[in-house]
Amino acid sequence: MELAQSVDEYIIKNNHWKEALIILRDIVKSTELKETVKWGAPTYALNGKNVVGLGAFKSYVGLWFFQGSFLKDQHKVLINAQEGKTKGMRQWRFTSIDEMNPELILKYVEEAIQNQKDGKEIKVEKKPLVIPEELEEAFSNDELLSNSFKSLTPGKQKEYANYISEAKREETRLNRIEKITPMIIEGKGLNDKYK
Repeated sequence: MELAQSVDEYIIKNNHWKEALIILRDIVKSTELKETVKWGAPTYALNGKNVVGLGAFKSYVGLWFFQGSFLKDQHKVLINAQEGKTKGMRQWRFTSIDEMNPELILKYVEEAIQNQKDGKEIKVEKKPLVIPEELEEAFSNDELLSNSFKSLTPGKQKEYANYISEAKREETRLNRIEKITPMIIEGKGLNDKYK
């Protein structure tokens, strides 16, 4: 599925949640947050920092609070969608428009904005890049591959290194290197086609 380039396009693509998305959008746009699209979904930022996002799925529509773990959540409406993986982000899911309380939603959004202004933020731990042995060997045999890899962004380098490392068998790791070599030389990331 192609990612939406605008919020209006996102709403059209998720027509089954159109009314709910419009309600949420209007609430968030009533604040000082700046509307943009990131990862193909509506995202709202303050001074370049993501604060809130909207998302629509088959069974629910929701708000994502990027630093939601700092919200008081007195009404116990927030969930961590990926326990053990997501540290700061929290979701508020709605399965119908009847569940939406615009005044309460606005309070949560305003608290998230204030938290951002106060600098409350979970810093993501950066793990060092570990190049698999097989990839190191491929670099020593192919200078173009090595230089092309070095010119990639750190994120793209990590995608490739992890892709190789995740394979259990050496044969699979070598096959993966053969497959990704042209992509690295072209300056493409492993997951660029999904972005």
